[in-house]
This record gives sequence, C-alpha cells and structure tokens, in this order.
Amino acid sequence: MAAVVESVPLLMRIVSASVAVSHKSGQIIRDILSKGDLGIVDKGKNDLQTEADRSVQRCIVASLHKQFPKVPIFGEEQLDPTEKIPDDYIVKSFDKEVLKHTCPPDYKDTKDEEIVIWVDPLDGTAEFTQGLLDHVTVLIGISVKGYAAAGVIYQPYYNYQAGPEATKGRCIWGIIGLGAFGFERGQPPAGRIITTTRSHSDRIITESVNACEPTEVLRVGGAGHKVLLLIENKVHAYVFASNGCKKWDTCAPEAVLHAIGGKLTDIHGNKIQYYARVQRRNDGGVLATIEDHDWYVNKIPDFVKEIFKTSSEPPPPLETSLSQKSLNIGGTPSGEAQVKQKSSSQPDSTSQSTGGVKWSNQKPDSTNQSSGEVKSSNPRPDSTNPNTDGMESSNQKPDSTYQSADGVKSSNQKPDSTSQSTDSLNGSTVAKLASSYGPVLFKSMVHNVTHTEPFI
Repeated sequence: MAAVVESVPLLMRIVSASVAVSHKSGQIIRDILSKGDLGIVDKGKNDLQTEADRSVQRCIVASLHKQFPKVPIFGEEQLDPTEKIPDDYIVKSFDKEVLKHTCPPDYKDTKDEEIVIWVDPLDGTAEFTQGLLDHVTVLIGISVKGYAAAGVIYQPYYNYQAGPEATKGRCIWGIIGLGAFGFERGQPPAGRIITTTRSHSDRIITESVNACEPTEVLRVGGAGHKVLLLIENKVHAYVFASNGCKKWDTCAPEAVLHAIGGKLTDIHGNKIQYYARVQRRNDGGVLATIEDHDWYVNKIPDFVKEIFKTSSEPPPPLETSLSQKSLNIGGTPSGEAQVKQKSSSQPDSTSQSTGGVKWSNQKPDSTNQSSGEVKSSNPRPDSTNPNTDGMESSNQKPDSTYQSADGVKSSNQKPDSTSQSTDSLNGSTVAKLASSYGPVLFKSMVHNVTHTEPFI
C-alpha cells in the first residue's frame, strides 16, 4: 500500500490523508462531549475555545505534519507546545476511496512548497457549547499556489437525531477539476433563501442581506455549515459582510463549493488568497453562491463595499504562526517545519486582470454522477421543480419565526427554550444530556474560564 500511495500525486495523498484524519477528529469531538466537561476558554467577544478545538487541532496538525513535513499548516488555535500529543491521535492511514480517483491535470505535478493547509478544528464552537450540534464541522482546506484547490468538511453530528443505532458523522470532500463527494443534492427551494451569521450580526450585515432581496433569512452557525446548506441546495446564497471569517474558515468550503460549480469570494467578487504569508482575516467579507454570483455582488451596497476594502495590515510572521511548531510528539516539541519559500508561493501577477483575479478554467466532469457524489461544471437548480420542504434539517428549530412587512421570514436557530436551565443541572444530568446530544447551554461545564486575546 505504501508503494502505491507514493506513486499517487501529492495533492491526492494530502486529501486522502485529510479525509482519514477527519474521521478520527469527529470521534474525538463526540468523545469529549459525551464526557460532559468541554474545558471552555473565552478568547474574546463571541469567541470560545473548547478541549475539542484543542484536541482536534493537535490530531490533524500532528498527523498531516508526520506525513507531509515540508507543507506549512495553519490552524485556528494556539496550543501549548509542552503538552504531549497522545499516540492514538496520530493517524497514518489514507482513505482508499480518494485514491481511486485520478488527480486533475492541473495538480498532477504540484510540489510541497506550492501547498498550504488551513485547519479549523471545530467550526461553530459557540453552537457546539449550546447544543446546536449539526452546525459543527471540521474543516481542512488545501490551497495550491495561493488559491483553494481541495477541501474536507467533516460533520461529526450528521444524523445524530436518528437514534442511538444510527451511524453518526459524514465526510464531504472535493477537488476543483474533479468534483465533490459524500453528499446528495436536493431540489432547490422556492424563493430566495439567504443564510448568514447567527451570533455575529450587526446593521451592516443585515443591510447587505436585505439588499439581496431574500424571501427568507436562515441564521446558522459556522462557515462550513452554511456552505453545506448551499451545496445541498437548501439555500441560494451565503452573505456575510464582515471581517469575522478567517482563512481556515473558508478555504475548505470554498474548494468544495467551487468543485461543483459554485463560487466563494469576498463581497467585491474577488477571489480569496491563501498564501502562507497572507493576512489571516478575510477583510473583504464572504459571499458564496451556487449560481448568479455576479448578481449578488452587484446587490451589495456600495457603502458596504467601501467599508470592506482589502486590508493593508501585514500578516503574522511565518516563523511564529506555523501550527506544526507547537507540536509535542514523543515528549519534545517539534522543530521548525521544513518550509521552502520560493517564488511560486507568491501571487502570480500574470493571473490577474484589471477587474481582479481570473477564475480558473478547471471544470469538473459532468458525465458521471451518482447519489454519493456530484460532478458538475456548473450545476443549476431546477426552478421548474421547487421543493419548499428541503431547506432545514430536522433539528433546526427557530425560537421565533416572523413575517416582516416586506415579506421576509427570518429564522434564528437557537436551543429549544423548553430545555432544562443550566442553573439546575447537576453532574448526572449534564452527563445524560451530553450523551443524548440535547440542545442545552453547557454553562455548568465551564471550569476556570480564562480570557485571552483572540488569535488572528
């Protein structure tokens, strides 16, 4: 098997290894929740970190660094380099299904120094602590020459309400030029449903969403979860006029969305760059669609676009921001990663036009589609067969759904108000609720909460 894997192009090996480690990550998340103590740390306003975030980042970064030591990896969390990584966190296997596919021609000769890996170990942390478990995803994005090329989205609590015997979790992965796999697309719903932030909204975000003329607004957590709603045809667009998202939030979702013909850009319509030395924040906001992307770009108000111009803020030093530098495998912190910085890892000015960066001409093969995969260069929702029932998953229950004067419904998905108050939870009740994954605010699980500055 090892000899066979070595003959496979580098990008396919990284995606295969990422799919394999994503399954382990999902198990770590479920195990930590079932134990009842999330180990929450408050990093700043609306920015939490749990033991699941920390453990999963250790697992992913250590596993991928072991197999691809020359590739830079950037994760969301700052980790303690003195804390040893358990041996069973190191995943050395490859996903065989990924290796069955042929690498797209544009990526066959990709080299280590042209790749950057972006990791969000637990996207939707706030929702995780509040029991909105289907909002949670693990994101592993792979960029090539500065642009999203492949992505893995693992949803650890997919199917979690189907009963104790049901298999929980699913892995969605995609490569631009090949396609995306692990999900099924439904018929698009009627109207124009827009998804946006659940917990970070403000006037600018609201005005930008309303300018896109929604018939319904779906407020959910996690960038990965929002893009999943898009690729499954449950919403029409994801609009977020804010600099709250970072590269590890968008690299994987962008690659998977682009692999089926969609687009994820900033609100100006410019592609997001993922070079190793790029600023971590997506200062231009996020706009994602399956179709009619330019229409949505033109709908964003000019005053909003003026606010979110490209930032001139310098990125953090590469030498101190590499996630593999904080690894402790075998009792001693890892040395500096062998990262080559060549001219190929800088923006290619020849790929830009007056209006911005040109989109690549990589088109997924639309001739071979099955229920478990999507291969389409530009899939278009069938407006002649709308499905108004396919928008929300079973546990997404807004606490208030209202009809405004302009006819726009807004759903703000929050924990069920009938759930037991955290003030009355004892240890056994917490364990019971955690094991059943109920939508409960796990405030009683917070022990020795500390405050640190957010890591950018």
